[in-house]
Amino acid sequence: MSGLETIHVDGVWRAATAGDTRDVLNPADASVLATVAEGGTEDTDAAVAAARRAFDSGEWPGTPTAERAALLRRVADLLQRDREEIALIESRDTGKTVEEGRYDVDDVTSAFRYFADLVMNESGGRVVDAGDADVHSVVVHEPVGVCAMIAPWNYPLLQASWKIAPALAAGNTFVVKPSEVTPLSTVHLMRLLVEAGLPAGVGNVVTGAGMPVGARLAEHPDVDLVSFTGGLISGVKVAEAAAPSVKKVALELGGKNPNVVFADACATEEGFDTAVDQALNAAFIHSGQVCSAGARLIVEESVRERFVTELARRAERIKLGRGTEKGVECGPLVSQQQLDKTEDYVASALAEGATLRCGGKRPEPSDVRPASGYFYEPTVLDNCHRGMRVVREETFGPILTVETFTDEDGAVELANDTEYGLAGAVFSGDTARARRVAARLRHGTIWINDYHPYLPQAEWGGFGKSGVGRELGLTGLDEYRETKHVYENLRPSPVRWFAG
Repeated sequence: MSGLETIHVDGVWRAATAGDTRDVLNPADASVLATVAEGGTEDTDAAVAAARRAFDSGEWPGTPTAERAALLRRVADLLQRDREEIALIESRDTGKTVEEGRYDVDDVTSAFRYFADLVMNESGGRVVDAGDADVHSVVVHEPVGVCAMIAPWNYPLLQASWKIAPALAAGNTFVVKPSEVTPLSTVHLMRLLVEAGLPAGVGNVVTGAGMPVGARLAEHPDVDLVSFTGGLISGVKVAEAAAPSVKKVALELGGKNPNVVFADACATEEGFDTAVDQALNAAFIHSGQVCSAGARLIVEESVRERFVTELARRAERIKLGRGTEKGVECGPLVSQQQLDKTEDYVASALAEGATLRCGGKRPEPSDVRPASGYFYEPTVLDNCHRGMRVVREETFGPILTVETFTDEDGAVELANDTEYGLAGAVFSGDTARARRVAARLRHGTIWINDYHPYLPQAEWGGFGKSGVGRELGLTGLDEYRETKHVYENLRPSPVRWFAG
């Protein structure tokens, strides 16, 4: 397979039908990292047709559960075998540190193993008591069919795997479109799936842009489900394109996530240190390019000045540079477009009255921060309010806004004052208060005295404009299944409803 053969259809690696290519850039210095095939509508249709044949006429949907689970486990083992290689690919492609890349590989490995275990532990169906000994009634699950998967650029391997693992566990076939900005780890994952023994046509990859590849997948009449992770505007377009064929749709559309810090969380030096440290992690991991980033710090007024002063001091000391360099804590933004957006958000916040506590500019170039890279300093904006764009909109950059409250009701009101509802956190030394506030927050995941961990066995998704459907957990598997009721009359006889 040459470097340009990154489209995988019906078991064959090939270039784009039209011969188009795209350069994938290293965000640390804007150099060309790789050149990949730029697929189009014809490539997409071919991939869907292969997945359709593999589902309708192939053996995979009827493959025994134990064999499907065994394949997922082989993939998990191969991921660990290639852990360092994949972590480096993710670092170079997305800008994140290699250490973050290693965590991603481990999390993906856990997801494949979880779904393998989940399907193996399920029974053959749920027996329904019909109230009649002569009736056998059971509810069973079957695969949806052909699944289209459109993954984002920030966690390309992780997000693709959250879709691929449950889809295969349930017996589906798929076509995945990685982001055109960061496609390399998804291509590598497809190679591992092939190595693990996935039959031809069951898994297909089309590298290319959202228009036309993603758009065609969303509208294609032979696709039974489309799962999309990305921005709100694109997600709405996917839903609109999918509506005429009434296919299943799962959308994870990001968030504007609150991190609520009560004064009692800071009552001890250890508590204060932990809350500040977690606020940094919430906002600046992967340069803030995380759908669940705690970009809104909502801190109790009585500790606000001390907290924000220390937060800004530590943020200024975050070591920026190439993610592949030792000692670097935070890499660049993924693209020039994302850098421009970050600069625009900071400028608008300052124009609207925010106070810059640190950051707010590109760092000075150095050996580990080339001038051509898309670097931006971790930025803390104080005196923010809900009327600001930077507070309302998902910035997807290293920007932390600060809002304050004076009582519990005010904290909840601020935290829920968003059209999104993906994730949020509560820091408090009062367990009853923390759990009480968590129960009132309208977000799909709530952390108490922590930020960012997730479990493959716990559902992930959001309320409001954060999307529809869930990934991970039992519900994440059910997204890729249809439910069927089979009612069997053990002693059939005439009903005699009609006399004639």
